[in-house]
Amino acid sequence: MGKFKRNDVFTYRRLRRAIGYLGVSLPVILVILSVFSFFNTGLQPSVSHYYYTNLREIFTGTLCAVGFFLIRYKGHGNPSFWKNDQALTNIAGIMALGVALIPVNPELDQVKVYSLIPYNYEWLGWLHYGFAAILFAVFAILAINVFTIGQKPNKNIPLSSLNENNIYRFCGISIIFLIVMVPVSEWRDLFKYSTLVLEAYALFVFGVAWLIKGRALGDEGKIGQKLYRENNTEDTEKEEPEPK
Repeated sequence: MGKFKRNDVFTYRRLRRAIGYLGVSLPVILVILSVFSFFNTGLQPSVSHYYYTNLREIFTGTLCAVGFFLIRYKGHGNPSFWKNDQALTNIAGIMALGVALIPVNPELDQVKVYSLIPYNYEWLGWLHYGFAAILFAVFAILAINVFTIGQKPNKNIPLSSLNENNIYRFCGISIIFLIVMVPVSEWRDLFKYSTLVLEAYALFVFGVAWLIKGRALGDEGKIGQKLYRENNTEDTEKEEPEPK
């Protein structure tokens, strides 16, 4: 593998890891900072409601970063739309920006203020939900249909239950289940902060999928064999025909 091709592979992996770390850390940081009285922010009904708190910049800034990273992520495409990583990540990036810049409708004791669209229309809040639904749907499609493409068959290494493709499918199915449960939890009032918990878990598994794809745990030795069916060492130049 030539120098430039190898650098492209590592650049893709760094970008995937950046997206993964942002997805995993966003709900964790928001919840942890909510505990400190300094920020004058208690736990919110959902991740989106942090827009109306002193932690708004963390919420919008992180989502905008994820959005721009996804748009910047240029995959190799695929004749099938449902497996076209370039098209899907562009859609997800635009949706992430929409979620960040067009907030959810506020609680009754809050004043509605829009930074991007300065109008107090209730349908704008529903537009936020639409962006969020499409965003998580695309996350699930990427994990199930796109991330599972590209692993080389290796007869010398048995397929492990911890294989990356199994993790991607689990993450994608989990995202679908968790997002479907959000309206159910609000309708049935399952438990306190149910929407916040479900959204946080969905963001977490989304981040995990991208971290595994970005090889955040490395790919040498046992990890390489179990996750990627590869026998890699630190001194072995890794072959990868195209970013997976």
